Amino acid sequence: MRKIKQLIAAATVSDGAGVKIKRSLGQSQQLRLDPFLMLDCFGSEQANDYIAGFPAHPHRGFETVTYMLDGHMLHEDHLGNKGHLKSGGVQWMTAGRGIIHSEMPQQESGLMRGFQLWLNLPAAEKMKEAAYVDIAPEQIPVAELAPGISAKVIAGVLQQAAQQWAGPIQGLSTAPLYFDLTLEAGKSLSIPVPDGHNALLYPFAGEISVAGSKVKEHHAAILETSGTVELTAITASRVLLLAAKPIGEPVVQYGPFVMNTVGEIEQAIRDYQTGRLTSGKAAETIQLHQ
Repeated sequence: MRKIKQLIAAATVSDGAGVKIKRSLGQSQQLRLDPFLMLDCFGSEQANDYIAGFPAHPHRGFETVTYMLDGHMLHEDHLGNKGHLKSGGVQWMTAGRGIIHSEMPQQESGLMRGFQLWLNLPAAEKMKEAAYVDIAPEQIPVAELAPGISAKVIAGVLQQAAQQWAGPIQGLSTAPLYFDLTLEAGKSLSIPVPDGHNALLYPFAGEISVAGSKVKEHHAAILETSGTVELTAITASRVLLLAAKPIGEPVVQYGPFVMNTVGEIEQAIRDYQTGRLTSGKAAETIQLHQ
């Protein structure tokens, strides 16, 4: 059983054009978990908290994963590609050598809730061409694991006894797992995670217990690197389980650029200023795992 190494309370910050979010990973350069760079949770019924959205901005050197729990967001990139993120859907975008995109709310009122995860790329992949995939809710398997326990499998494979559920995202070099777990109060769950993978649990509704330690809502629990992930719901809970193979390379970040050296960051800035950031091929559509 993996025990908790560190708890990170999400801090309320503002990003984009004033969107209020809860940031756990990524509050500082010290609060990361290789290869996870940042984890933001956004959620409000007040339009003023989200309506300004995330106008056009660049990325280079990593992947962004946007998971909409509720609401409707429109993604557009510099090449004119558009993707509609609606309740339960996911966009997995590889910025690679460069992309400029926007994410703007398509509703004037109501609940807007979801996550954005930044996932680092190894040096050998940072300058590959941009790519993305929009994943509809019906393409995400829902595993009914036991009465009162279920899981949405976005990336990787969830194994339980003789059964397994494969998410639509597979074959990445960091071999990520991305599960959205739902547990009724008092229910317990054990999930195998490869030894050596870094892993965290993030309850975004309710409270859980891990190896006898309580994890409150909107706290990221960084776990040890070997053993199964086991949790018990103290109250009815929804929890993200994220795990991936660490890259083990230097990380140098300047805003939306994540590279391995200061020189590469300076080159990214020059490329953005001169229009060369997005001079590669058109962003490709990633093929979903079948």
